[in-house]
Amino acid sequence: MSTELEILDRHLKSGKFSPLQIQDQIELRFDQRQKARQRARLMSGREVGIQLPRGTVLRGGDCLQGSSGEIVRVVAAPEPVSIAITKDSLLLARAAYHLGNRHVQLEVRRGTLRYLRDHVLDHMIESLGLRVAYAQEPFEPEAGAYAEHGPGHGHARGHGAGHDHDHGHSHGPGHSHEH
Repeated sequence: MSTELEILDRHLKSGKFSPLQIQDQIELRFDQRQKARQRARLMSGREVGIQLPRGTVLRGGDCLQGSSGEIVRVVAAPEPVSIAITKDSLLLARAAYHLGNRHVQLEVRRGTLRYLRDHVLDHMIESLGLRVAYAQEPFEPEAGAYAEHGPGHGHARGHGAGHDHDHGHSHGPGHSHEH
């Protein structure tokens, strides 16, 4: 007996369904929630395929749907994050500037910046005067200024697949380059 792989190809934003309408859940890390095509396992244990438009970023609470009509809720999986902490808003802004200058995905909260754990970045943040704590929790970084401009152009995906243009920016007086 062969079973055909269910393909989830419709992305439905969070808040549109009651818990009674959701038939299953799928837990994905942030890097998995950025992939347009992949195989994954639902929490019920069933394997599915995900095929979404390039540039789609799934958020915890969003839903997926396939041809069967089944609605699957996306759960943001816990992953190792570093948490830069300070009560000084100027220091927090400086840390955000330096992390952003390195194109680091950031989750911004009151008094904290969260990013996927990286010991080199942790050291840099500590050298700026912030405290760094560690946690295992869902990571939901900022979508980016261009996120709503359509698939393939969202800067939230970083400088990888689907980012096919250059843009200049300055790193300070007398130092600039193209990316």
